Amino acid sequence: MPSRATNATRASSRALPEIHILQSGRQRLHVMPELGGSVAAWDWHKGDQWLPLFRPWDARSRDLYTTACFPLLPWSNRITEGGFPFGGKQYAIKPNRTGEPYPIHGDSWLQAWSVAAHAQDRMTLELDSTCFDGNPYAYRARQLFTLRENALEIELRVTNAGDATLPFGLGLHPYFLSDARTRLQFRSRGVWMSGADPIPTGFTRKLPPSWDYNRPAAVDGPLIDNCYEGWDGLAMIEDPSRGLRLQMHTQDRSGYTLLYRPPGLGYFCLEPITHPIDAFHMPNRPGLIDLAPGEDMVLLTRFSVCDL
Repeated sequence: MPSRATNATRASSRALPEIHILQSGRQRLHVMPELGGSVAAWDWHKGDQWLPLFRPWDARSRDLYTTACFPLLPWSNRITEGGFPFGGKQYAIKPNRTGEPYPIHGDSWLQAWSVAAHAQDRMTLELDSTCFDGNPYAYRARQLFTLRENALEIELRVTNAGDATLPFGLGLHPYFLSDARTRLQFRSRGVWMSGADPIPTGFTRKLPPSWDYNRPAAVDGPLIDNCYEGWDGLAMIEDPSRGLRLQMHTQDRSGYTLLYRPPGLGYFCLEPITHPIDAFHMPNRPGLIDLAPGEDMVLLTRFSVCDL
């Protein structure tokens, strides 16, 4: 049965989504299955208070871009030209977010997930999607949230449930808090530049001023909404103002991460992704995985925390 299209700013008809809480040691995780399988908050107990590790969800907004983290599948970021060619056919995909000219971040974040299992320190969410809003994808998705010692693991899996092979991609969209003292470090060999919109125009190894995070650097500065290439899967965030250090590590070896650095908003996004922006229209479709019916792919990301 086809899924019903839902605008990104009203993914649920309830006044407020149900929030499921996981807790282990000094960590607490709030998950909202029906609101795109998203995370509302990930907190760390320090002293006599809970400190947010992700930017907390804005409960006043129904916009999924105000959650703390949400899944990206069956592709990440933008697709141009109204869809993509594959196997001699043209597959159409419509824009799915107000103000965005291109379909973005797949469609799982626009649908309600169900709780398949729930323990004190872990939770499994599932989603069966069939041609949501006319998209060509039929798939089964699973998110496994696990609180380990001083760490949150998110395993994201997608299985092609359709009757034809199609290209798939995965990603996560976490929001990290920042201020003038925050320092970010991750290795890369270059970045995909863009024009007036975030669609890549060419790759460069010469990073623009204030874009180089091969060494610890501040995250305040002009807008970045670009895909870095050659990432080794490890990122470090130091937050002296709150006395915290975060580490993000993914086992995926495709080598892509997207940095969204909006000026003056007190947060940034560093997204573990399996393919660059608009890979559907790049030669050899880098990072996309052609999944035959019944085949799957997995993205495992670990977020670790400690006191500075």
